Amino acid sequence: MTKPRILVTRKLPETVEVRLARHFDAQFNLSDRPVSAASLYAAMREFDALVPTVSDKLNEGILTTPERRVQMIANVGVGFNNIDIETARKEGIAVSNTPDVLTDATADIAMLLILSVTRRAYAAERKLRDKRWSGFSIVEGLGTSVQGKTLGIIGMGRIGQATARRAARGFGMKIIYYNRSPIEELDFEAKRQGSISDVMSEADIVSVHVPGGGAAPIVTAQHISSMKPSAYLINTARGDSFDQDALIAALKTGKIAGAGLDVFESEPHVPDDLLAMENVTLLPHIGSATIEVRTAMGMLAADNLEAFFSGRELPNVVVAGRR
Repeated sequence: MTKPRILVTRKLPETVEVRLARHFDAQFNLSDRPVSAASLYAAMREFDALVPTVSDKLNEGILTTPERRVQMIANVGVGFNNIDIETARKEGIAVSNTPDVLTDATADIAMLLILSVTRRAYAAERKLRDKRWSGFSIVEGLGTSVQGKTLGIIGMGRIGQATARRAARGFGMKIIYYNRSPIEELDFEAKRQGSISDVMSEADIVSVHVPGGGAAPIVTAQHISSMKPSAYLINTARGDSFDQDALIAALKTGKIAGAGLDVFESEPHVPDDLLAMENVTLLPHIGSATIEVRTAMGMLAADNLEAFFSGRELPNVVVAGRR
């Protein structure tokens, strides 16, 4: 029996690639460089399935390629804003993602960013590496403690809850949050607010955990302008989930105290204004970057591929597709 032909657009952990090679006629990206749009167009006609990541933009034009052969897209990531989901649904292309396995790792990075920016870790390390440190001082380079402060969560899903749980139980923070749908039960104390604005204006630190990919950012310039001058904004969700230009303006004018970012609007481009600021901690999209998590993500993608081509229900269905 002929094996389904799949294209894996980026390098995956070795154990995942071994599994995919065993079950499929798999073509791997040995260079680990982003695949061009032209190559994605061609792949739609040459392969039965794609295994992309957030760096692969599968827009309407690509998904409606004439003489399309691709039936399944097994996205390696919990988010899928890199895929035009409505077009995939109309075209009958199945789409899956890899949720749950990266919850703790991403929440860890959110806490790392919270602690780093409030304790001015980047500025302190830069001073040390630039050999500008003249010795211990009681009054220089002071940050702010998080104990007793209010953490606002925008999007109380799995990662938002994991971040809030760490902050409440581990660091004694008060938790407020906004979520579009009610949360039935939380195992830590938290107060739901009526709007994003309510959270932004009250919180000392705001951590964003909402999806991106919409026509406009969910966290707007107006939301950012309502923050306290002493507040910090953290984003480990998607770069386009908040107004990046508005954030830069607020940081430059001192309207807010700082920010911690793991994602950016036009990755891998990071604005020079952000790179120049010492009150900002910047990370290169490493929220899920542990060998355990990235392996688990790849294995989930393989689970979904094997289920689809065996005629079974997808374990992590985004779009069911047509067989």
